[in-house]
Amino acid sequence: MQEPPDEQVRNLDARSLRGLAHPLRMRLLDALRFGGPATASQLAQKLGESSGATSYHLRQLAAHHFIEDAPERGKGRERWWKAVDRGLHFDDSLLTDAGPDLRGAADLYLHEVANSQTRDLSTWLGGRADWPEEWNTAWDMSSATLALTPELTRQLIERMHALVDEYRGRAGDGDAADGTRVRIHTNAFPITTE
Repeated sequence: MQEPPDEQVRNLDARSLRGLAHPLRMRLLDALRFGGPATASQLAQKLGESSGATSYHLRQLAAHHFIEDAPERGKGRERWWKAVDRGLHFDDSLLTDAGPDLRGAADLYLHEVANSQTRDLSTWLGGRADWPEEWNTAWDMSSATLALTPELTRQLIERMHALVDEYRGRAGDGDAADGTRVRIHTNAFPITTE
């Protein structure tokens, strides 16, 4: 996979991957990264989980330095959490150069990323009628099948990532009046044709 574009993207290593590779932890981290600081109770309500479960998994995320306290938000005993990094970088060697436990954690992580992307798209499709008309003409769900070598595939991936990076920050950070957060998913993988 592509190298991280900046210091706000964390490289996953064996230890951090083991700490993150749990479906609820990954959803909690995404909720904090994309929704901003929140409490365990707020996240429990948002994700349909118990506050006990969210509290436990938030502490695990904090122990692995994915999240930290947001004391500027806290009032009294209320504990607010915020994401530490803007994004994550997964090193393919975690799938091949490791023992079976780590490969299992890496596999779980990748499947949860795929599930998350599917949920994002399904949520959009289910609620797109609630968006202004200009958004209903400014989205994409397409695919292409090309005959490529592994090297050409790597080049294509690098160019797609570079293009996405060109648009980073152009309309603010998603909170500006003229900018809305837009999720971009890219996938490139070989398929069998039989």
